[in-house]
Amino acid sequence: MKQTWWKESVIYQVYPRSFKDSNHDGIGDINGIREKLDYLADLGVDVVWLSPIYASPNEDNGYDISDYQAIMKEFGTMEDFDALLNEAHQKGLKIVMDLVVNHTSDEHQWFIESRKSKDNPYRDYYIWKEGNQDHYPNNWGSVFSGPAWQYDEATNMYYLHLFAKKQPDLNWENKAMRQSVYDMMTWWLDKGIDGFRMDVINMISKDQSFPDGEKNGGLYGNCSPYTVNGPRVHEYLKEMNKEVLSKYDILTVGETPGVSVKDAMGYTGEDEHELNMVFQFELMDIDLGQYGKWTPVPFDLCKLKAVMKKWQTGLENKGWNSLYWNNHDQPRVVSRFGNDHEYHIKSAKMLAMCLHMHQGTPYIYQGEELGMSNVRFDSIHDYKDIEILNAYKELVEDKKVLSEQEFMKGVYSHSRDNARTPMQWDDSAYAGFSEVQPWIAVNPNYTSINAKSQVNDPDSVYSFYKQLLTLRKQYKIMVYGHYEILDEENPNTYMYTRTLEQQQLLVLCNFTDQKQTVEIPNDLLKEAKVFITNDIEKPLEKIMTLNPYESVTYIL
Repeated sequence: MKQTWWKESVIYQVYPRSFKDSNHDGIGDINGIREKLDYLADLGVDVVWLSPIYASPNEDNGYDISDYQAIMKEFGTMEDFDALLNEAHQKGLKIVMDLVVNHTSDEHQWFIESRKSKDNPYRDYYIWKEGNQDHYPNNWGSVFSGPAWQYDEATNMYYLHLFAKKQPDLNWENKAMRQSVYDMMTWWLDKGIDGFRMDVINMISKDQSFPDGEKNGGLYGNCSPYTVNGPRVHEYLKEMNKEVLSKYDILTVGETPGVSVKDAMGYTGEDEHELNMVFQFELMDIDLGQYGKWTPVPFDLCKLKAVMKKWQTGLENKGWNSLYWNNHDQPRVVSRFGNDHEYHIKSAKMLAMCLHMHQGTPYIYQGEELGMSNVRFDSIHDYKDIEILNAYKELVEDKKVLSEQEFMKGVYSHSRDNARTPMQWDDSAYAGFSEVQPWIAVNPNYTSINAKSQVNDPDSVYSFYKQLLTLRKQYKIMVYGHYEILDEENPNTYMYTRTLEQQQLLVLCNFTDQKQTVEIPNDLLKEAKVFITNDIEKPLEKIMTLNPYESVTYIL
């Protein structure tokens, strides 16, 4: 297996709006990130991925970009960014930017031109269609509820928006548009950034016949078969790689909803010359019900293990896995797959070990290293995320398929705002994030869960993450070791091995609040030392009793 720096790195995702407010306006900013670079370096991460910091009207918290080569005013200036990049590099940290090129904001200059007239040079930078008998060009629904088409009076046509109506989709069929994107990417790479995380990158190619989608009982048709992993997506990414990516030693990760292992090999295979790795969502879908995240189903460990096994074995020696429990679009893992009450610290550590011992590049989302948890605001009106508010309107107010109470259950367990509450730095007002009321309320548990109380505590969640990251730098087996699952059908515990040459790791994780026993296969009963544990050290034996949420890795 080819060894590279990005396989051996640990990546930390910063959601700038919620990370650190340096100028006391309630909004996190670039200088706030600069203030905390030592904290990140001390934790032991290698790469900092920034969610979008470009100019944006913030319809979708920065994922609607109005100027790719300017900084959002609330976040600071380009000079601030240049200083951040320089200081990060001095501290041995790389900076990865979020690349959002499936769509722009409708306030982007390209779109302002595009909507002016049918023969404007920028017209074909976007996807415009005639309506059908005074109706939408087809029945596609938007990811954020409602139709995926917006009527525009200026030219009496509709434009496509797979997300919010202020996020018109770019037309990748247009070569000039693609070149404009490549020029912008080159500009950032020449500035010295270390790579891109690419937002919904496998949705850039659309089936050009634009057929209706299946309704499956909904108001709108499912566009996924015609927009996800579309007909020319690999052609576009190979072109992007040839024109831009291959000229730099960088990290690239594509956000790719709806990919199979086979699809992922196409995107990440070493001979494909497209991307280093992708984010797949199969793991994130295991507890979603009839109306997705708004109707969650109970956590099932066997489903989690099946997904892990499938991707660990499927991509081995063919592609590369990205490992994550959390990001800005997902709820907090300690609340989701752990126990955020009685076993908060224990389960947060268990989940950390479980993930980081797999093969792949691990991602830590801000606050995960502290065991930050989901939040329960009193009212729907306390939430800010466009996805929550649109879904509430559609499912509760318009279609009345869910009661307010049922919907709020989904919000509490799975909404994106769970991840977006301010970073909990200390126990002072507003969690040390800001000196004024933040843009979204702080999780009330900040007085007990915060960085200040954990950084110097050897038993904290933070110290456990730090220990994991230190081991990863010392032991190649954590990065490259071959994965094998054991006791696959056990609904309570997860046991697997990693093997590299003469070394072997045995990982044991109890996902329950009860003691569990596991039987160790005879061929693993050899001389063993505790590699890392979230409990007291104990010898490896034929029958192991694991305490609630206990996790231990042995090196054999």
